[in-house]
Amino acid sequence: MAIPGDHGASVAGGGVLPSGFRRGTETLLLALAFGILSGGFARAQQIVEFDIPSLEPRPYGIAAGGDGAFWFTELSGNRIGRMTTDGAVAEYPLPTPGSLPAGITLGSDGALWFTENGSNRIGRTTTQGVITEFNVPTEKSFPLGISAGPDGNVWFTERGGHKIGRITPAGAITEFTIPALGGVFEADPKSIVAGPDGALWFSDAFTGRVGRITTEGVITLFRTEPLCCAWLAEIAAGPDGNLWFIDTWDNKIGRITPTGDITYFTGLGPGFGQQGPPEDAYGIAAGADGALWFTEIASNRIGRITTEGVISEIAIPTPNSGPNIIAPGPDGALWFTENHANKIGRISPGESFPLVPRRSGTRVIPPR
Repeated sequence: MAIPGDHGASVAGGGVLPSGFRRGTETLLLALAFGILSGGFARAQQIVEFDIPSLEPRPYGIAAGGDGAFWFTELSGNRIGRMTTDGAVAEYPLPTPGSLPAGITLGSDGALWFTENGSNRIGRTTTQGVITEFNVPTEKSFPLGISAGPDGNVWFTERGGHKIGRITPAGAITEFTIPALGGVFEADPKSIVAGPDGALWFSDAFTGRVGRITTEGVITLFRTEPLCCAWLAEIAAGPDGNLWFIDTWDNKIGRITPTGDITYFTGLGPGFGQQGPPEDAYGIAAGADGALWFTEIASNRIGRITTEGVISEIAIPTPNSGPNIIAPGPDGALWFTENHANKIGRISPGESFPLVPRRSGTRVIPPR
């Protein structure tokens, strides 16, 4: 059953806009506010946050649908949500209790496909909210990341199964085992994305490897750091023909070419494997401006990195919002889930706003 909603939006600069306001009105009001304070109109508002109406949904994954709206998963709410670009929300409960819906992607069939981390299933919903579930053959596979493939199928990661899965539009699942590191340390695949070379690329969190799998199931693995010193999060296809990923261990951003050459860009604060309060970069996606945009969970910011490695950031209005996954939208903006604040955020690369630069550096990883 859908739960319609059209809720107020928190905005950079403070305050909550009442229901009924739309994007143009929000921009005008904030432009006026900044004009009064700074004597000009150079700094229009950037981040808009939309409330999710249900109690404690804990949004995680997000993806643009073919219907012009955004679709997101609710980890605690056990629902799939839909949000229009002006913030109207509908929510669809999942048939299986405690399914922990996580990753979500648009399939070649026009439906949204998602992982059910808690129930060991892959779900599919039409844009009308009709949901179907498919069992993953491997028990306790804990599916998480998911992406449409260039072959018309949907591909997903199995953190507990140490595999990459492929599901056809009809629901037939094939699994491919990822070789263990050194034959000892099991693979821990987390995020997956279609690459520019016709293959799928994935992050192997615990072993610190980036993987490539062809649509026939041939797997190649590339080491980033030693086993002690890497913990990979999300991976995304960049506008430069490379793959970009987050290493949360010491909070840096990696770039890997289709041939496996890796460069790290440093300059963010500490990661969870270092001393000091972690800043926790996590999600990453390409923007319409030719840069990559990423979330920072602990420091509560959205970051931007150019393909040359220049990093800058902007704070999210709601404190401790817990930004997680970020995805591009049909409106040219980036949309992201706020897991702690139970909101969906929007940031537009095309608007003028005060990104704060970070001191950045580079480090090339030799082939392993």
